[in-house]
Amino acid sequence: MLRREREHGDQYFENLIESYGSLSLKRTSHVNIVSLLGFCYDKNKRALVYEFMQNDSLDKFTYRKDSSSTTHNLEWNTLYQISMGIARGLEYLHRGCNTRILYLDIKSQNILLDEHFHPKIADFGLAKICKKDQSVVSIIGTRGTPGYIAPEVFSRAYGEVSHRSDVYSYGMLILEIIGGRQNYHESIESQANEICFPDWIYKDLEQGNIPTKCLPQKEEENDIVMKMTLVSLWCIQPNPLNRPSIGEVIDMLEGPVNSIPYPPKPNLFSSDERFTPQYIDISSSIRYETSSTTTE
Repeated sequence: MLRREREHGDQYFENLIESYGSLSLKRTSHVNIVSLLGFCYDKNKRALVYEFMQNDSLDKFTYRKDSSSTTHNLEWNTLYQISMGIARGLEYLHRGCNTRILYLDIKSQNILLDEHFHPKIADFGLAKICKKDQSVVSIIGTRGTPGYIAPEVFSRAYGEVSHRSDVYSYGMLILEIIGGRQNYHESIESQANEICFPDWIYKDLEQGNIPTKCLPQKEEENDIVMKMTLVSLWCIQPNPLNRPSIGEVIDMLEGPVNSIPYPPKPNLFSSDERFTPQYIDISSSIRYETSSTTTE
C-alpha cells in the first residue's frame, strides 16, 4: 500500500524509517506490525510502501466520520480479536524488539486490517526508541492525537512518559470500538467533549447496562463487551502507575471476566485544561504492580 505522508518535515519521516529500521535489526517481524517494503525520499516528496491491507483502517468499521451513528458491521468476536491483536503488537514493540519502542500515536486510523481483519499497527512517525531496559523517556512538547493522549504527556505532574502512555491510548481506542463513535471531535468546541465519552460508558457500567450502542446478539458476547470495557477503563486511569502494562492487558483479555477487578472511575478531564492530579491507590483491589519503576 503506497502511502504519501503528510508534510511534517524531515524529522517525522526519519522517525518512521528509524523505527522500522529498529524493528528489522532483529530480522524478525510480527503479525500485528505492518511490513514496510520500501520508501522514497526525493527533496520534498516522501512516500512509504507498505504491504497491501485489503480492509483499510479500523476507523472505517467503528464510526462514521460524518455522523455519530455506529457502523458496527463486524461481529463482537472479530472486534475482540482485533483488540487482542493490537495489544499483542504493542507488547512486541514494548518487550519483543531488541530496542524498546514507545509508539505514542495509537488511534483507529493507524490500525490497518488485512483481508481476514487481522490488525496491524502502522505509521511510526511519532514513535520514540529507547534502550531495552528503559521504560521512561524524555520528550519535548506533546506527541499524539487529541482524544488519545495520556495526561502525563500534557503535564509531567501526572508522572513520566513511558510505555504506560501507550496503554492509555490503547484504552481510549478500545472505548471507541465499544461505543461505536469517535471519542474526540475537533468541530465540537466544548471542553467537556473528551470527558463525556468515557463518562457515559462508565455510567452505563454502574447502572448494569451493556455500554455500547450496538448490543451483543449472543449471550457469550456480553462477556466479551464487559471484559473489553473493564480493561479499557483500567487503561485510562490518570495515574500511569495505576494502569496495567500491555502484557497484563493481554492477560486480562484472555482470562474470565469475573477475574477482572472493577475499575475506579477515572478522574476525567479536558485535554485543554491544566490538571490537578488526583492519584488513586488501588494496590489493595488489583493484582497488578503499582510500584514506581523505570523498568519492567
